[in-house]
Amino acid sequence: MQQQILDALRRGAHDEAAALARQALADAPRDAGLLRAAALALRTAGDRDGALAAIDAAIADAPDEAELHFLRAGMLLDARDIEAAQAALSQTVSLDPNQFGAYVMRAQMAIGRGDLDEAEQQQKLAERVAPEHPWTTMLAGAIASRRGDHDRALGLLSHASGQAPEDLQVLHALAFGYLAAGHLAFAEQAFRRVIEKTGQAPLRGLLAQIVLQQGRPADAADVIAELLADPAQVTPAWQTLGGELELQAGRPERAAPLLHAAFAAHPESRRATNALVQLWGATDAADEARGTLDAALAAAPEHDHLWLARLAFEPFAGEAARGIVERWNARRPDHLPALQARLSLETGAGDMEAAEAVARAVTALQPGHGAANEFLFNQLLARDPAAAVTFAQGLQATAHDAARLMLRRWVGLAQDAAGRHADAVATWTAVSADASAAASAPPEPTAAPAQWPPVAEPLAPQPPAVFLYGPPGAQVDRVAGILRNVVRQFRADRFAGPVADAFQDTGVPARLAAGEFTARQIVDSWRTQLPARDAGDGAIVDWLPWWDNAWLLALRPELPQARLLLALRDPRDMLIEWLAFGTALTMRVDDAQAAADWLARHLAQLADLLEQQLLPVTVVRIDAPAADPMAFAAALGEALGVEGFPVPPPQAFGPDRLPAGRWRAYAQALGGPIAALTPVAVRLGYPQA
Repeated sequence: MQQQILDALRRGAHDEAAALARQALADAPRDAGLLRAAALALRTAGDRDGALAAIDAAIADAPDEAELHFLRAGMLLDARDIEAAQAALSQTVSLDPNQFGAYVMRAQMAIGRGDLDEAEQQQKLAERVAPEHPWTTMLAGAIASRRGDHDRALGLLSHASGQAPEDLQVLHALAFGYLAAGHLAFAEQAFRRVIEKTGQAPLRGLLAQIVLQQGRPADAADVIAELLADPAQVTPAWQTLGGELELQAGRPERAAPLLHAAFAAHPESRRATNALVQLWGATDAADEARGTLDAALAAAPEHDHLWLARLAFEPFAGEAARGIVERWNARRPDHLPALQARLSLETGAGDMEAAEAVARAVTALQPGHGAANEFLFNQLLARDPAAAVTFAQGLQATAHDAARLMLRRWVGLAQDAAGRHADAVATWTAVSADASAAASAPPEPTAAPAQWPPVAEPLAPQPPAVFLYGPPGAQVDRVAGILRNVVRQFRADRFAGPVADAFQDTGVPARLAAGEFTARQIVDSWRTQLPARDAGDGAIVDWLPWWDNAWLLALRPELPQARLLLALRDPRDMLIEWLAFGTALTMRVDDAQAAADWLARHLAQLADLLEQQLLPVTVVRIDAPAADPMAFAAALGEALGVEGFPVPPPQAFGPDRLPAGRWRAYAQALGGPIAALTPVAVRLGYPQA
């Protein structure tokens, strides 16, 4: 229904959109996405009260969702605001001033639905009526902000604020502009002013998130606590958010009453349940968790997240867990989530015959089920690779595009297992080329300078700054998985969304080497983002998407405590891994030879780094980490300066996707690429043959 409403709005069918919105609100009033679309439709139809009620209901369900607050800010442009704007217009305006408010409203609605071209057109019409009006400038700034042109956006919004410092519309837009640009302290100040001027309770959820992103969880929790002090504002959604923040602030005793109340009111809320599970885990309250969840399940067995939460308090695949899964399947026969839990149980217990029967039951209900089909494929791969090829090919006809790419990779794996190496290369190369067609070519390594800058002497002890990197095919994700579970300072956020610093941009090293940036600019851009990454003290293990030795031009003089944790394996295996599975940072692959030639140049730069000792580097070899977990742990401990780094169990590394030394089977199918990589493989400590 949400998509139908948005489609109607795009067609200009406003009455249809409003009718759909009212029907949807009657059917599913708790869906935040649906409420957002309904608010847009009702506002377009002129039902401002209904629109504001819908957006307020959405915010009540998701009080920390910035996009909802942005839309609400636009809806504050009610009839009285428009009349005030019209009264301020010059009487000599040639166009009908009554049109100004409509242009502003249409522009804001277009921004709300992501139609920036339409928003810009409406802004220009408003500009023809009142070129100097602060709302005209505000709209131009909001559009620039949505297009990612943050410098221009803040310039325009600041100008509008100077024109009308007390105008709430302008102040809202300026606050969101600061937020979009990552200027969190300024955004916090602006939103606090809005709350002070209007008393808008819903904005406190967004304010709390902004404070939290600056590394101040206790202050963020206090923002919500102030709201909850007013009984009229207490809702389960606010209690859940407050409890989450109290947990992050390390105050479980303050989180407990909030989360218990939220769960009691709405056990169907996954968010409230998950937060309560975190509380029980933090306070070792497993018995309380079992009793509370069993009671909730007796009353409402239809909520799958309650069954999953209950399973979290029993040993995986143990007898108690088996009893819960059997109860779930008895209460919900032929129910996919219950069958999925049983598949995990049987797999964990090692009963592959029973697991295969469950997987077939799952695919009978949902033929394209990813996890069940993957299990069946892996079973075939182990006992009959030729049948695995046929199985994976047979799934492609009904798969969507992303799944079809994965299935083609499965075909390559089965061809590899069947000894059809030339076919596997052809399959993997073709799928890699298709999957990366829209990506940029791999950046060329920068040339070394005539002389590297000296390493600065730190003026005072500095917290460690460790950068994790692995070239394409190095399986650096296996290192990241261990660090994520053990090291509190580990950050993988660059792969979830861009961090606004120099190290996120693969184009910066060449520009740094060319003198377009100073070393201090590079490191300062990194430091300024640390508070938002909950690393305000500077201690961090930062997983980088890209490495080039040009970073040394900044790190040696400005961050002397930096060190690199480098994941490596035999470069010839890395090439096959890259072709077969891709990389976290997608780079265009045209053919295997071009990929090998580039990888050889990239790894030669890393070999220079190691041979010339240009930076403290710890190499973690991922060829077969489960074979010697003690050596793996020792390497991580050395890089992090941690004595007695815990030795991970072999299963923590996950399965070897392709075994170490697999490249030798491809000596004929990949003769040229392997020859290109062998010299740098030797430099990195691997055998010639």
